[in-house]
Amino acid sequence: MMVEFELAEIPAISQSPITVVYSGTTVGEYFADILVDEKIIVEIKSARTLAVEHEAQLLNYLKATKYEVGLLLNFGPKPEIMRKVHDNSKK
Repeated sequence: MMVEFELAEIPAISQSPITVVYSGTTVGEYFADILVDEKIIVEIKSARTLAVEHEAQLLNYLKATKYEVGLLLNFGPKPEIMRKVHDNSKK
């Protein structure tokens, strides 16, 4: 996937560290599977199907960071894509 981003000249960082803030205080850091153009969090799964927990994980990342758009990609037996948007006051 990173090769395709590079070929398309789309800026993307694999395993990008992202600071998590709560009430103005940094409470931790997590690593996004891919951060695209400093705007979109991409989480990659390889599961039989996307689960509610996968969706909740991505939504929590969006709530805890400055990013508003996330993609959840499942490369399991039946590929799935889910897009999440969270209007974020941390912009």
